[in-house]
Amino acid sequence: MSQTVEILILNNEMEAGLIDGLLNERNIPHMIRSFHDSVYDGLWQMQSGWGQLLAPEEHRDEILKIYAGMSETD
Repeated sequence: MSQTVEILILNNEMEAGLIDGLLNERNIPHMIRSFHDSVYDGLWQMQSGWGQLLAPEEHRDEILKIYAGMSETD
């Protein structure tokens, strides 16, 4: 995978799991990193979001479109 950049801040584990599955289906390279730190018992997550999605810059627009589609209702 080429150099990754932060694309999104994720709000919770469910959101992370959903976008992970959608990106895997489309073979879009990415990594999801949780902000959880057992030393601080998750305090960092409460202030900064659940975690982040990292991916190559060239996939940013496609990932953001997929993410936006996750919250659309019919």
